[in-house]
Amino acid sequence: MKFDPQKHHRRSIRLKGYDYSQAGAYFVTIVAWQRECLFGEMVDGGMVLNDYGKTIAEKWEWLETQYDYVELGEWIVMPNHFHGILVIDSRGGSRPAPTTPIKPLGGLIGAFKTVSSKHINLLRHTDGIPVWQRNYYEHIIRNEREMDNITKYIKPIHYVGVTMMKLQ
Repeated sequence: MKFDPQKHHRRSIRLKGYDYSQAGAYFVTIVAWQRECLFGEMVDGGMVLNDYGKTIAEKWEWLETQYDYVELGEWIVMPNHFHGILVIDSRGGSRPAPTTPIKPLGGLIGAFKTVSSKHINLLRHTDGIPVWQRNYYEHIIRNEREMDNITKYIKPIHYVGVTMMKLQ
């Protein structure tokens, strides 16, 4: 099929003109490649993570240790997707001010997707096989009410037999 710019163009789902490296809270959803239930399964209303799901959890927490301006809020690994709240604090919060340039949200999600994909592909003895769908969904959290609503959306799911999560 010949390229037709009227039909074949990708529209950005990001807020036009918004600086995604500025301080703020973001709710992200990232979906597994072809919506495959790759990360575990739901059992008795709780999520049982397999080794791939545990990798997702570890690599999400890695973001907070890797980048001093990143704080993680509530998050959850589901069988075929991931939800998380990521806070960019360009002032460094209680930590020292960042000495390196701040990656925008897309760069942080890209880093997460890259390190988690590489580790999962090592576990399943594959190389370069997609783990995640292209792109991700994000919502800029604009106030406490939104933060509370999103937190309530994430929190009801619990992990079965896993204690490493930051769920309260």
